[in-house]
Amino acid sequence: MTAEIMTAPQHAPALLTGEQAGLVEALGATLTAEQARWASGYFAGLALGLARGGGAGALASPAPAAPRPAARTLAILYGSETGNGAELAKSLAAAATAQGLAPVLTDMADYKPRRLKDEQDLLIVVATHGEGDPPQPAADFFDFVESRKAPPLPDLRYAVLALGDMSYEQFCGAGKRIDARLEALGAQRLRPRVDCDVDFDEPAAEWSVDILALLAAEQAEAAPATPAAAVVPASAGSDAGTGYDKRNPFPATVIEKIRLSGRGSSKETQHVELSLAGSGLSYQPGDALGFVAHNDPAAVEALLAALDLPGSAPLTLKGKATTLEEALATSLEVTTATLRFLDHWGALTGTGDVFAAMDSGERAAFLHANHIVDIVRAFPLKGVDPQRFAEGLRPLQPRLYSIASSLAACPDEAHITVAPVRYALHDQPRSGVASGQIADRMEIDSVVPVYIQANPHFRLPPEGRPIIMIGAGTGVAPYRAFLQEREARGGGRAWLFFGERHFRSDFFYQTEWQQWLADGTLTRMDVAFSRDGAQKLYVQHRLREQARDVHAWLEEGAHLYVCGDAARLAPDVHAALVALIAEQASVQTEDAEEYLRDLQRDGRYQRDIY
Repeated sequence: MTAEIMTAPQHAPALLTGEQAGLVEALGATLTAEQARWASGYFAGLALGLARGGGAGALASPAPAAPRPAARTLAILYGSETGNGAELAKSLAAAATAQGLAPVLTDMADYKPRRLKDEQDLLIVVATHGEGDPPQPAADFFDFVESRKAPPLPDLRYAVLALGDMSYEQFCGAGKRIDARLEALGAQRLRPRVDCDVDFDEPAAEWSVDILALLAAEQAEAAPATPAAAVVPASAGSDAGTGYDKRNPFPATVIEKIRLSGRGSSKETQHVELSLAGSGLSYQPGDALGFVAHNDPAAVEALLAALDLPGSAPLTLKGKATTLEEALATSLEVTTATLRFLDHWGALTGTGDVFAAMDSGERAAFLHANHIVDIVRAFPLKGVDPQRFAEGLRPLQPRLYSIASSLAACPDEAHITVAPVRYALHDQPRSGVASGQIADRMEIDSVVPVYIQANPHFRLPPEGRPIIMIGAGTGVAPYRAFLQEREARGGGRAWLFFGERHFRSDFFYQTEWQQWLADGTLTRMDVAFSRDGAQKLYVQHRLREQARDVHAWLEEGAHLYVCGDAARLAPDVHAALVALIAEQASVQTEDAEEYLRDLQRDGRYQRDIY
């Protein structure tokens, strides 16, 4: 024990009387290190008793203290598709460690679900993908927990932080599912589930602080602990002082823009190259580029006109003074309407009963058919307070694009493949927030904020192992990165299935694929151009045509990749894979599904779907 600690009473006259300070100092002078530690725990326990209403007479009692309960184990599981859940879980684990706890942090993709029966305290951070589904890497965990194989869990305590997007009908569906299932298995909630929209920072931080305070207090009762450090909120994940990330993006310069789709194409697709020079950023093939977008000035102008408000109206956003126009342009979502906005605008205008009368399907259809500006026009409110209006809007979120390059081939650069979203709504042209900016308002030498979003569940296998890559449209982007990496570093056989509309106008990166076929970097390539023939032909049809060889490659250890649309491509390709495996292996459909699940568990079936 140091002299500084031995003389501590001299520095706390406001806390102790002179007599008390003398007694403590005299006692401290006679204690060994072991005795001092015991005394520290004794006084900590006394403080807890006093705080709960115990009397000071407890100090004079000669009876031995009651045995302390053993400290409980703590597991933190996360299921994440875009990285937000993983980031929050890692911040939670760091904060738990700072509180003197000993968490075990695990990705659901790597967790053995049968360990659940041995867990004591479990904190879950899980995102929702699409309409109520778990993230793809967490699918196996959900399958087990929701199956009849899941054991009773009467000794488990748990809490769930659910991430979602209120523009989807099944908001936070995955979190709700796991919460209900653990309760059904007999587990006890530590705290009620918290559901977060895309602006999750503050509710996630509050949940983290609350749950860790509870667990840390319990541990203090169970055993003497070292002084706890302050909790680091989950929102404090920015590494602004040492690097660039989502909260501190790098200002990248656009160095190239090339239109990939040819003359006569029914869609437009662009190849964009950005310089990362001087950023220190690095990435692996399979990772994504986060693009911090701004809203279309025309959309902002239209919304201001519908509100009949000046852009110069003052506004406070996250404690900072700004103007309404600036906030709508750079910080708030002004296109997609959500249930949250519907409830907010209904309360402001007194039309909430109109929205409340809709069933869930009608509300979903209404939100799909109307942007925020359309709702404001349909249900106008004169003289709305700008601050009150802004409270119903969500923060503008970055958009993620699969990186179409390898640092081994393109040092200090990141390439992306972008197909701008364009459509008409209420007889007016609309476009995607980020894709419209990239296509229409971003030129060579423009500077745009970007960051790297790791995607650990979409990675090349070790050198020498074969790969089968399946993608359509811009879903081919990561495979360009894969082959650039293999050309530079070496690798095994590679087979690409690519689909688009027309051979002449939509064969993206055609020259590069042909060069890789010529030099052996790419072993095989099958293409499907859906609108070139009388019958529509898609990549899943090509898979069925090549069923024998696809199955042979898988049996020889090939890794399988799917990238593209979650609504159509992913399920159609999965069904084709199930069918060809059942056919080639002469097994039932259920066995073919299990075959693919085994590939997923082994990291040999990876999907990047959106």
